Amino acid sequence: MMTGEEYRQSIRDGRATYYKGKRIDDITLEPEMSSVVDLVAAGYDRWYDPDAARHPLMSPPRSVEEMRERIPVFETLDVMTDASYQSFSTLVTAAGRLRADNPDIADRILAYVDSAQAKDIRITECITDSKGDRSLKPSAQVDPDQYLHVVDRQADGVVVRGAKLHITGASFGHDLMAIPTKRMRPGEDEYSIACMVPVNSPGVKIVNVGFPPKTDDPRDQPATWAHNMFDGFVIFDDVFVPNERILLDGKPELAAIFAHSLGLWERLGGVTYMADQADEVVGLALLIAEANGLAKISHVREKIDELAIHATMLRAGLEAAVTNAHSTPEGYFYPDELYTNAAKYQGATMYGTMIRHLLDIAGGSVFTVPAMADFDNPDVGDNLRKYMATGNASPDGLYRARLFATIRNLTSDDFGGWRLVAMLQSGGGLFAQRIVARGKYDFEAARHRGLKAAGLLEGDH
Repeated sequence: MMTGEEYRQSIRDGRATYYKGKRIDDITLEPEMSSVVDLVAAGYDRWYDPDAARHPLMSPPRSVEEMRERIPVFETLDVMTDASYQSFSTLVTAAGRLRADNPDIADRILAYVDSAQAKDIRITECITDSKGDRSLKPSAQVDPDQYLHVVDRQADGVVVRGAKLHITGASFGHDLMAIPTKRMRPGEDEYSIACMVPVNSPGVKIVNVGFPPKTDDPRDQPATWAHNMFDGFVIFDDVFVPNERILLDGKPELAAIFAHSLGLWERLGGVTYMADQADEVVGLALLIAEANGLAKISHVREKIDELAIHATMLRAGLEAAVTNAHSTPEGYFYPDELYTNAAKYQGATMYGTMIRHLLDIAGGSVFTVPAMADFDNPDVGDNLRKYMATGNASPDGLYRARLFATIRNLTSDDFGGWRLVAMLQSGGGLFAQRIVARGKYDFEAARHRGLKAAGLLEGDH
């Protein structure tokens, strides 16, 4: 296992990463990016055990109970540890689905997993291509590079070209798990490539976008300080991938297995965080309603009730996904696809409504509350505390102001906007969840129930 300092040293490897128009030679020294490095390094130190050979959370669960026990733990992990767990889980799930007809591919996948876990590296998930004209399939694009594809095959490996977008933490891991973004069709062999690419490979270029804290005071943006992360636009500019790092090549009929396996684990993670965040929203709604002196107003109570019901439904969907888990031939457990996707869809579609309720309860000071430093200013601080106070409901105006600042950070500033988009798009958009739910729901059983209710089954009168 690596320590946090060993992690810092490991990413000083010449990787080509860019931010705000400049190449960053060492992300551990770049002021805005180094805070993310610190979060990841803290994650390494949190779990470091000099007597342990491997990270205790990097192996997928072996039982329903183990999967359930891990959920509250994963709510506290740094993004890179979580992404790596999802990546390993994706790979062993894909290997299990490939085992029967493609044992050689399954063995190659598990060999990589074993090696990566032994090295204690972090992995990022590269799935979404630039896609070009989305009405056209990969092989019909005017520019064939709009989907990652093989441009040259050599005796010892392949050369790939393309780009992967929206890659959370791309500059902060060690390997990029590049997999097909969708089902490929016959003749799209060159696009049916899944491989593990070191971040510092020649030809890999990562352009970063992030929303780091805007002030030095964590009270203004507590969520940003706790969860700051950068997303990467990952360019594969004729990158060589050796054979031992190729998981799939030239088999379009198998391409979708990787995307579906990743989507399953990403969506389970999404539901986990949605459930946690839904409880957080309930708590903030209660606190700000009390601080505003409005906790007993009927329409406020009704909105909080709706928030609580939404949070409970997400927990129920999460529990159903875990309780009805399935296992691979190797004995790894993965969540039920129907419940996972249905819960993720519900959480994403209702998120905007729940945030609207929170903002309606809170009021306009969410947007106009002064910075915390102003409350510390001897010239105006006492005035701000006085006029932000609400008597017995919130005698300390700073308490109420910090609630407003937290709600703004979670809903209305850079981080809040990022979270809104992430709720909808992380793990695939809403239509992706609908497709899986449609494929897994037992429509024939429902049809039978409908016929029975109408008295139209054979033998009914």
